[in-house]
Amino acid sequence: MKHFLYITFLLITFQVWAQDIIKDNPKVGVVLSGGGAKGLAHIGALKKIEEAGVRIDYIGGTSMGAIIGGLYAAGYSANQLDSIFRTVDFDRLIQDDIPRSAKTFYEKNETDRYAITLPFEGFQLRLPSGISKGQNVYNLFSELTGHVSDVDDFSKLPIPFFCVATDIETGKAVVLENGYLPQAISASGALPSVFSPVMIGDKVLVDGGVINNYPVDEVRSKGMDIIIGIDVQDSLRTRKNLKSGLEVLVQINNFRTIENMKEKRTKTDVYIHPKIDKFTVVSFNQGETIIEAGYNETVRFSEQLFTIASRQTPIAKKEVLFNQETALFINSVVIEGNENYSRSYILGKLKLKVPDVITYERFNEGVNNLSATRNFQDINYRFVEEEDGSYTAVFKLRESDTKTLLRLGAHYDDLFRTAALLNVTRKRLFTNNDIASFDFILGDNIRYNFNYYIDKGFYWSIGFNSSFDFFDKDVPLSFIFPEESVVEIQNQTQLNEIELEYSDFTNQLYFETLFRRSFLLGVGVEHKKLRFLSETIGIDQDNNPRTVFENTNYFSTYGYLVYDTYDNSFFPKKGIYFSGDFHLYMFGEGMNDNFESFSVAKAKAGYAKSFNKFTALLTTEGGFKIGNNDTQAFDFSLGGFGFKEINNLVPFYGYEALSLRGDTYLKTGLTFDYEIFRKNHINIAANISNVGDNLFENGGWIDGIGYSGFALGYGLETFFGPIQVKYSFSPEREVNEWYVSAGFKF
Repeated sequence: MKHFLYITFLLITFQVWAQDIIKDNPKVGVVLSGGGAKGLAHIGALKKIEEAGVRIDYIGGTSMGAIIGGLYAAGYSANQLDSIFRTVDFDRLIQDDIPRSAKTFYEKNETDRYAITLPFEGFQLRLPSGISKGQNVYNLFSELTGHVSDVDDFSKLPIPFFCVATDIETGKAVVLENGYLPQAISASGALPSVFSPVMIGDKVLVDGGVINNYPVDEVRSKGMDIIIGIDVQDSLRTRKNLKSGLEVLVQINNFRTIENMKEKRTKTDVYIHPKIDKFTVVSFNQGETIIEAGYNETVRFSEQLFTIASRQTPIAKKEVLFNQETALFINSVVIEGNENYSRSYILGKLKLKVPDVITYERFNEGVNNLSATRNFQDINYRFVEEEDGSYTAVFKLRESDTKTLLRLGAHYDDLFRTAALLNVTRKRLFTNNDIASFDFILGDNIRYNFNYYIDKGFYWSIGFNSSFDFFDKDVPLSFIFPEESVVEIQNQTQLNEIELEYSDFTNQLYFETLFRRSFLLGVGVEHKKLRFLSETIGIDQDNNPRTVFENTNYFSTYGYLVYDTYDNSFFPKKGIYFSGDFHLYMFGEGMNDNFESFSVAKAKAGYAKSFNKFTALLTTEGGFKIGNNDTQAFDFSLGGFGFKEINNLVPFYGYEALSLRGDTYLKTGLTFDYEIFRKNHINIAANISNVGDNLFENGGWIDGIGYSGFALGYGLETFFGPIQVKYSFSPEREVNEWYVSAGFKF
């Protein structure tokens, strides 16, 4: 019996030894599970696997595992991925937050006006399929994988790779191992409710974690001898930790995946499960800690990893040299899927004229610009290298089927006071490239704004705008009577201010184009009816207590030039702003029987520069009237803060709105802003000005500072616009001012 046991032991020992000989130079497959932000732990794990010298022969990933795995398979090292993801702004990435500098001037105005935008078809609201279309994610992946853009078979990548997505129509897992890498990993990571589904071929795909969050069987089927798995999936959470809809969805999905992992874990030779339970799928702001947790957990398996590496034949890995400033020579552009929008319209939005040498950064700005139109559900593209070294940019577009939008906004300031905005926007109303928008504004003052715009891209675009603005306010007497500060009315009461009703009805037909890719150049004709009246003084012809000071129709031609690279119109941290406007008022009809033509010119410029959380903003502006017309309706009126600037009403710290007036003014301002924590600002500001009549003729503009004001304020950036409170004073006045402004201005 002893001899039998001894012989059996020798046979088993020989069999194990023989297996080791047969499995010399084993193939190693790596499985990377999904897990949202927790998937950043994959980077730390891969870093330790690299240090151990393990040669990875195949990578299979799902969701965040597909993203990290796809980039690693494309040639990036773990250290490079660490550097890349530490600098990514995940909030901007997930929310499709498009940089303001990448938007057209029309879209900048929309962004700074509406708080909520919803699809509105058949008089029914329709919620979007996801918070984000994933365009910023696609742009980033396309940029990072540009060096392998010609690889259609993922097994031909530096490390063979596949990822898993879910067909939302059939509920089946789809293994993606061919096609365009950025699109594939975008589909695998399209978390339902967060990202819109991704169309690849005839399939509508979402996050692969819905069906297969740990594709160990698929990796093993690629002929791998050893499987290393990094599992960052959630365990089931208690009720106190289920605080959001997304967390509930993840919990429901985990019911099945946790059960499936019992078997899948046994199929994994080296199973690494980082200790990251305290993090969630959206803990991107704690990415550094998550990466370190992945590394630290993998250190525990160092001996096993070194043993595996010692049995492999090493292959030197060539790292990718990524540079966002790398220039591509685009020789041609192919556009597919544009049924309603012309090629010139699309190229105009992209700011792309071929042939052209362009960096990824500038190309992405153009893509963001096209995305900001909301006319396209998908904007997919790739660069195809030609024999001469140039590239063809191939766009595959899927137009949005949403034509009607419902938009909402709310605002308060000390001039127009409370206002609620209801907007209906209709695209492709008469032509493919047009958009019609109507704002109806309710509140203390009923107003409206209608705009119809035909966007011609690089060519001259055409627009029509009609608006009505109204407010009533107590204003200094000098606003109406420049030479008077006090007036005595019939009951011998002396007044130094009157209640003024101010209404402006304006219609404009204009033509504008993009000049040198950066400037907005426009010309137009305008009809404007201004009406000023007060019930404080005077008796009208019907014996009512009212005096009409202005009731005239003005007709003019005008031109304008705008340059705007501010990253934020309310709290800019960087950028330059310039606008210039010239109006020639040719004739008028109404109260002014002896009308003589005159002109009004004005310009405004600003420069913002930030140093960490500290920002300095310098602005200067001015305007003047040319001609002998005595009308005061277009005089410049300074004072107040936070209101929509119409005609020549100019904000100025230290004074109440419409306090200072003249046909000429110069103003300079300096603001120091400190972002104490995210989207919360404290700031101090100063402004000085000269304002009066004929300042340039009598030299008054260089006689020293005429008026000054200072302000200390707090600002908060919210989804419906900035909320700002400012305490302001002027050394020329005994009365101080408080300004309150909330919401986008309209």
